[in-house]
Amino acid sequence: MKKTLIAFLITGFVALQSCEGPQGPAGLPGQDATNIVSEVFEQTVNFTQSNNYEEVFNFTPPIFTSDVVLVFLEWETQNNNSIWRALPQTVFLEEGVLIYNFDFSRQDFRLFLETTFNAGLLPDVFTRNQKFRVVIVPGEFANARIDFSDYEAVMNLIGAKEGNVVDLDLRK
Repeated sequence: MKKTLIAFLITGFVALQSCEGPQGPAGLPGQDATNIVSEVFEQTVNFTQSNNYEEVFNFTPPIFTSDVVLVFLEWETQNNNSIWRALPQTVFLEEGVLIYNFDFSRQDFRLFLETTFNAGLLPDVFTRNQKFRVVIVPGEFANARIDFSDYEAVMNLIGAKEGNVVDLDLRK
């Protein structure tokens, strides 16, 4: 009896050791699994008094309600490499505070400047040819344990490369 029990336990342990973990995500019952699609695009913006220091861009088609939009500003370049900072981004100036910010819905997103002073006093370096990277992160990744303010970490999470970035004009 003891030998049978020991043989049974050894067989059980061997069987458990050969398991590789739970099956990965699949589609709904009766449907094929779907690919998770992320989008990354680049947009250069000029913030002026005539556009009220904001630009609005459409999503065509609209994004899913579970999707998250992240926006990064090209803060500087070092050795021809862009340094990206996540929005909102605050700049302290002699005149007051400048904040690069954004908001989004399923249909569109808006890039805008907020200031504690008259935005017309801003030098062109803060308002002209501002380059942004917009990343649409599918809801499946929203709970990932990464720093979403880290551009490189976000790109790695969604599997995007620099060649995937599309330069678009999505203005309304």
